[in-house]
Amino acid sequence: MSAAPGLERPQVVSHAQQALNYTVFDCKWVPRSARLLCLGSAARGTGLVQLYELRGARLELLREIEKPKPIKCGTFGATSLQQRYLATGDFDGNLNIWNLEAPEIPVYSVKGHKEIINSIDGVGGLGIGEGAPEIVTGSRDGTVKVWDPRQKDTPVANMEPVQGESKRDCWTVAFGNAYNQEERVVCAGYDNGDIKLFDLKTMSLRWETNIKNGVCSVEFDRKDINMNKLVATSLEGKFHVFDMRTQHPTKGFASVSEKAQKSTIWQVRHLPQNRDIFMTSGGSGSLHIWKYEYPAQRSKKDSEGAEMGVAGSVSLLQNVTLSTQPISSLDWSPDKKGLCVCGAFDQTVRVLIVTKLNKI
Repeated sequence: MSAAPGLERPQVVSHAQQALNYTVFDCKWVPRSARLLCLGSAARGTGLVQLYELRGARLELLREIEKPKPIKCGTFGATSLQQRYLATGDFDGNLNIWNLEAPEIPVYSVKGHKEIINSIDGVGGLGIGEGAPEIVTGSRDGTVKVWDPRQKDTPVANMEPVQGESKRDCWTVAFGNAYNQEERVVCAGYDNGDIKLFDLKTMSLRWETNIKNGVCSVEFDRKDINMNKLVATSLEGKFHVFDMRTQHPTKGFASVSEKAQKSTIWQVRHLPQNRDIFMTSGGSGSLHIWKYEYPAQRSKKDSEGAEMGVAGSVSLLQNVTLSTQPISSLDWSPDKKGLCVCGAFDQTVRVLIVTKLNKI
């Protein structure tokens, strides 16, 4: 791979790492802090939350919390910066919200799904996205549910297979389009390659497509603007970037796809400070950093005069192999540009610094 001429390539520096004695499924930066969380499953089948603080080049364990069921995923997205409550989904289908200062009993708890919650996302908190604080959960039971923590027990939206349709394992969910009080969408990806876009304003399925392989991760480049771009990653090493600005009546959204590697792309995360740069993590223990280039014109008219989108292109800025096992979770620091954390199945959490991002 050659770098674009005149482009300074970012470097990925391994800053700190910590061996864990359990399987880590998700890791998250605690907003406005030098702290991070690791969520996972202990060998005896319980759930673990570990809170670490970055002190120089080492991670110091501040607190370990054990829970009855393994924890698959977490988000701070639906909470205020003052509270910084963590919402988690576990193997038993429970959605819990924790105050990390007093984590003995959840501040909110609901049996959200019949089976494991694979994916969770939040919006309306942390100053990200307009409107109510909401959490979306996607589960193996085939349903995608949206929760308002201020309402007990009942989801505010429930997207499930229609009568006669077989239920598919939902692997990934993401909020988008939350730029005013009314607008909001949820994107969900499933094990059979389906991608569905649910409009929460009209409570309808706005768009769907199929990328032929299980959808491991979906993410909008930003949640709090008019839908701009969506990246979806898949089981067989491909990812797709959809231009979400222009929806054609029959063709949907324009997209570009890229074969990143031979193995599964577990996660995609956009750089919070520059939405055209994103990182993917792979089954081969590697990270790839990409940049999206917009086309000269983002839309054109088809032969009938209907607007259709035009996809841009993607270039690889850098890649690095860190682990012999899949890197299953990834999170950029919302506060420090280029600071990121990743968790891998070699039972290690790594803090990385990506340099030169301001020169791209």
